[in-house]
Amino acid sequence: MLNRIVVMGRLVRDPELRTTQSGISVTSFTLAVDRDFKNRDSGEKSTDFIDVVAWRQTAEFVCKYFSKGRMAVAEGRLQIRDWKDREGNNRRSAEVVADNVYFGDSKRDGGGDGYGSPPPYGAPASYGGGSQQPSYGSYAGHSEGPGFSEIDDQDGDLPF
Repeated sequence: MLNRIVVMGRLVRDPELRTTQSGISVTSFTLAVDRDFKNRDSGEKSTDFIDVVAWRQTAEFVCKYFSKGRMAVAEGRLQIRDWKDREGNNRRSAEVVADNVYFGDSKRDGGGDGYGSPPPYGAPASYGGGSQQPSYGSYAGHSEGPGFSEIDDQDGDLPF
């Protein structure tokens, strides 16, 4: 069986860190994800609002480095929850339980200077709950990681 999902969108509000009674960090946030096609009647793209939940170090990472309007990539599993509303009606919700959350834009795009904290790649392996090495390519549009530097587009010495 396979249950993996990757969504990329903008945070609709600042994430807030909460703690369970047993001291585990958790945050939930919503990503606004534009559809790839335009509505036939209005000619505009529709937007889906996808709920995401992150736990432990991933939750702390999201709350520390992400804010409303930032582009984020959430990778995890899709979870369907059944619950009852205040009137006792049965409801069903779908949400992404994120294993990893990566930057989908640069700090420059988000209004910062693009340098300094956080590191210019996705969540460190300790934040994703695995023994994977950090993925420098997961920081969309930039390769300014350790040992890398940005190249000028005017460099005529490139072999390609």
